[in-house]
Amino acid sequence: MNRFKQLLSDRRVIIADGAWGTQLSERGLQPGEAPESWVLIQPDAVREVANAYVCAGAEIVLTDTFGGSRFKLAKVGFADDAEQINRRAAELSKDAAGDSALVFASVGPTGEFMQPLGLVSEEEMVEVFAEQIAALQAGGADGILIETMTDLGEAKAALQAAKNVFSGPVVVSMTFDKGPKGYATMMGVRPEQAAEELQGAGADVVGSNCGHGIENMVEVIRLMDGATDLPLWAKPNAGLPQLVGGKTIFTQTPEETAAHFGELVEAGARIIGGCCGTTPEHIRALVQAREQLDA
Repeated sequence: MNRFKQLLSDRRVIIADGAWGTQLSERGLQPGEAPESWVLIQPDAVREVANAYVCAGAEIVLTDTFGGSRFKLAKVGFADDAEQINRRAAELSKDAAGDSALVFASVGPTGEFMQPLGLVSEEEMVEVFAEQIAALQAGGADGILIETMTDLGEAKAALQAAKNVFSGPVVVSMTFDKGPKGYATMMGVRPEQAAEELQGAGADVVGSNCGHGIENMVEVIRLMDGATDLPLWAKPNAGLPQLVGGKTIFTQTPEETAAHFGELVEAGARIIGGCCGTTPEHIRALVQAREQLDA
C-alpha cells in the first residue's frame, strides 16, 4: 500500500496500462482461446504485453487474469490450473514491471449469477474469488483490480474476498452503459450508487472501465466523484466497437483519446488508463497529455 499511497500523495494523475486482449491477439491469440492459458503456454508473449505498457510510461500494469476465477476457467478446461495461472501471471507482470511500475492483478466477473438470480451463494462466490486473489498475492501482486463488474453483489463478494486474503490496495471498477434514464450497469446499478456502496464496503479506490469511449467516461466519473471521496479509477475504451470485415475494431486514435484527458482529470479521475482497443500508443499519448497538463 505504501508505494501506491506515495503515488497518490504526489497529486499527479497516475497512468495505468491499456487493453490486454487485443495485444495478445496481435501476438497470435486465436478467437475462442482462453487468454489466461497463455500464462502457461506463451509466457514470453504475456510478459511482452506488460513490458510494452511499462515502456509506454504506465505506472500501473495489470495481469493476464481477467477470466482467472475457477468458475470462469472451468468453462475452458483450466479449472484445475487456476492457482498456477494466477500466481504465474502475477510473476510475469512483476518481472516486466521491475521497479518502474506497480502490478494490480485483474479480477473479472465469474460469468455466474448469485442467488436469487442464479445458483451461486454469496459464500461460494467469496470463496472462489479468495482462491484467485490468494494466488495473485502469492505471485507478488501489489494491488487487486476488480473490474468490469455489473452486479454490486458480485463486486462486493470479490471485495470481501480481497479484504480477507490480500494485504494491499483494492480497486473496484464497474461498467456502465448510457440509456434513456442515464448511466447504469446492465444490472441497473447507477454510478453514484456504486461509488457510495463500494466505499462503504471497504474499497480503497472505485471507478469505471470499458463501456464507451473517454467522452462518456468523463460523465460517469463526474457522477461518481459526487458520491465518494475515494480516488477514482478510469479506463475507457478506444471508442465504441465496430464490426469491419468480420473483425471487431476500435477506431478512437491515441490523439483523440488524449484530447479528453484534461476533462477526465477535471471530472475527478486520479488513475487513468485504457480498456478495450487501447494500445501502448494510447498510453504514451496519455502520459504526454499529463505532462502538458502539469506544465
